Amino acid sequence: MLSSNLVSAANAKELLVYFGTFTKKSGKGIYVSRFDLATGKLSAPDLAVETTNPGFLAIHPNQKFLYAVGDLNPPGDKTVSGAVNAFSIDAKTGKLIFLNQQPSSGRGPAHLVVDKSGKCVLIANYGGGSIAAIPIQKDGQLGKPTASIQHTGSSVNPQRQKEPHAHSINIDPENHFVFVADLGLDKVMIYKLDSTKGTLVANDPAFASVTPGAGPRHFAFHPNGHFAYVINEMHCTVTAFDYDTKRGELKSLQEISTLPEGKKVEPGLSTAEVQVHPSGKFLYGSNRGHDSIAVFAIDEKTGKLTSIQNESTQGKVPRNFGIDPTGKFLLAANQDSDTVVVFHINGKTGRLEATGQKIEVPMPVCVKFLKP
Repeated sequence: MLSSNLVSAANAKELLVYFGTFTKKSGKGIYVSRFDLATGKLSAPDLAVETTNPGFLAIHPNQKFLYAVGDLNPPGDKTVSGAVNAFSIDAKTGKLIFLNQQPSSGRGPAHLVVDKSGKCVLIANYGGGSIAAIPIQKDGQLGKPTASIQHTGSSVNPQRQKEPHAHSINIDPENHFVFVADLGLDKVMIYKLDSTKGTLVANDPAFASVTPGAGPRHFAFHPNGHFAYVINEMHCTVTAFDYDTKRGELKSLQEISTLPEGKKVEPGLSTAEVQVHPSGKFLYGSNRGHDSIAVFAIDEKTGKLTSIQNESTQGKVPRNFGIDPTGKFLLAANQDSDTVVVFHINGKTGRLEATGQKIEVPMPVCVKFLKP
């Protein structure tokens, strides 16, 4: 049986899709396109709102508000350079209206998520190695941060892991626990969440470890809530975990390469995004440098992965991608070639096939669909 979200998406003919970007060159902010669910065609992108370096986006469960990482504007305390910006969504035009801004309580915010109750935004600050929680008010505006936690420690790679680097932050399906992939520590840190109070408290167990030097980056749950996956940036691998829903505990099941068989990790190669298909049958991960999407079949009984494909993204540095809510298409965001390329997903095999559809977006680094 399809979930209500999948049913409504299946009945929709087109969706709005937002692209977060880096504004280092010609980009101006967050862009929006219309995505045809029948043909896989993307409309030419429009500037939804002008804002600085909205590298990652999150949409509120009510689909009325969007949140983006960014820089403090105007500049504030030099020790707190990151910010989170709140916007309201015009569902007819796709335009975004700025609501307000709050500090991210750390340097270099890289990732954020809205909790499932829609009460708070959680932020991972890569540069400062910290996380924070910010309450969401009824009108979508952000209150002052209610929690901030500084990670400490290091790992084995002296160039990349001298200090903590919180790279992503995610919430379990039941909205009880928070998982932070920290590249600098080679750990997925685990916290208990109280979304009403906006608090984060270290869990017991407090973390799950990956192979030293692997560099965990992004994290995804299986739809069944019993398995989870972290993609490791530096080793180009995915670690599969069994998840204990009551204790918030992750137990490692497997580590598998995202590169083709026989291909070794070398300078210039790294991973970025990881997502599980809505059906729960497949997992996708992006390889930068190799510029491909790794496709895996998921054993739904054990959670383990089997490699089935490495498909070129037809561009450079696929930092992120998005799977539409129906599970029919994958949109690959090629950061360094300024393109978003559309692939069809075979529902039976999980394999990707290029549709020939692509659009130009300046330095796209995040893809988020507005669900109907």
